[in-house]
Amino acid sequence: MVKELERAGIPTVHVCTIVPISKTVGANRIVPAVAIPHPLGNPSLGPKEEYALRKKLVEKALKALETDIEGQTVFE
Repeated sequence: MVKELERAGIPTVHVCTIVPISKTVGANRIVPAVAIPHPLGNPSLGPKEEYALRKKLVEKALKALETDIEGQTVFE
């Protein structure tokens, strides 16, 4: 689906836990997530720390959306 959205002119970020799979499916903007069972969080953190973690991931994804790229790019 990521490739089709990009083809339609809609910039898309693929937040994923396994970067090689994202590369294989052809995602252009890739943001690595936390872990497979909890891609956008960490239940072992307290509420404030988990909020900060999630905020950081969303900010990274937004930065990836506004970045001009040439080909597949992983935003560490």
